[in-house]
Amino acid sequence: MATRHTRPAPRPPEGTPPRAELARQARKVLAEAVRIARWAADAATPGSPPLAARALEHAAAALELSPAQVRAGWDRARLAGLVELHGDTARPGWRLRAWDRDDSAVLRGWVALFDAWSLAHPAPPGIESTAVAEAVEAVPQVLSLLQLSAGPVTVPALLDLLGQRVAELHEERCEVPYGPEPLPAPAEPASTHAPELVALLLDWALEGLAAVGALTLGTGQATLTPLGNWAVWVKLEQICVAAQSPAGNIEQAAADMLLGCARLTPGPARAEYRAWLAARPVGSAVAELLDVARGEDALLRGLAFEALRVVGAPAEPEVRSVVTDPSLRPYALLWLAEYDGKDPEDAQEVLSREEATWLWVDTAAAVADHGETGLLVRHLDSAVQGTVPALLDEVRAVGHPRTVQVLVALAAAHPDPALAKAVRKAAFQVHTGGS
Repeated sequence: MATRHTRPAPRPPEGTPPRAELARQARKVLAEAVRIARWAADAATPGSPPLAARALEHAAAALELSPAQVRAGWDRARLAGLVELHGDTARPGWRLRAWDRDDSAVLRGWVALFDAWSLAHPAPPGIESTAVAEAVEAVPQVLSLLQLSAGPVTVPALLDLLGQRVAELHEERCEVPYGPEPLPAPAEPASTHAPELVALLLDWALEGLAAVGALTLGTGQATLTPLGNWAVWVKLEQICVAAQSPAGNIEQAAADMLLGCARLTPGPARAEYRAWLAARPVGSAVAELLDVARGEDALLRGLAFEALRVVGAPAEPEVRSVVTDPSLRPYALLWLAEYDGKDPEDAQEVLSREEATWLWVDTAAAVADHGETGLLVRHLDSAVQGTVPALLDEVRAVGHPRTVQVLVALAAAHPDPALAKAVRKAAFQVHTGGS
């Protein structure tokens, strides 16, 4: 049996609730979004957008909610990965499928919503986008203070910290053009740092974070919830909530076996795949791996095709048959190219630009769900576009259902404020359907 190579996760702060309790709290925060996601996935019909005017009325009546509540819940469901749009059809995301049985899926969904709080709770109208971006960038420091205080923090203290951090960002910012048009001149410091504006931005941020269940607001003070405290710890330690590999991979179903191999190095992983395949008829094993690949978890999709590489020639007809499936096409084309003798480094040439971009987003989704933040930042280097502006333009156009979540996660992880701002703007544009 192969030896596992894993790094033990740091222990959470003392007093952190058990994982099951955190998941229970996350389910409570997203309960309405789950109801709406399930309704939309069941009720949507091809050719009719899931929340068009008529569908919105039907959802409100069926779920006994107001139209505003339905829209807000639908927004959260998309941001949390509970539902995905494929053209005019809504499909359950992999997190929704696993919602009742997998605490990790629940916590990942809530973290995705936490990362996207500024999209779930849009900024007040009339505020310059630069000021909003600086406030979003400064919020991690506010959250860190709340966690270090281990209790309520007064609004004046948070206001002072936010004002200082926004002023630092404004002074240190080095705007880098991300397109052919020059950026507008920065706002005057006096306007950006006006106490009234900073106070308005703090109120917006605190309300947004409270709306996603990260903190509670009292009279003149704010306190992290257990979920918020845990999420800040996760971000500070730069670890992710990932499914732990079960023992005895040879006896597991394909999905569990693949998860069990996720943290292995390539050699031991191939040994696990061979052992699992040897215990099954090759035809049923290939069918089971492809069935997993059709699911919503991008990590499992990539791992399934890694296992199919071990199968070799017996898998070729089945792999060739899924080339017409948009979500599997890039993986299948690469598999077939390598099967036909192409060097893995040259196999990417068989993909069109659009297919390569779709694969980049799908791989980024796997990293965002199961990897460390540094891996997501480094994943930028693998994009075929060569520049961030070109990548963002083509990512927006490719239509991958996880685009918004990938961009939000990348913006949250990237250390370059200017680049993070551009990525966050692209996420907002995709989320709102803008350009």
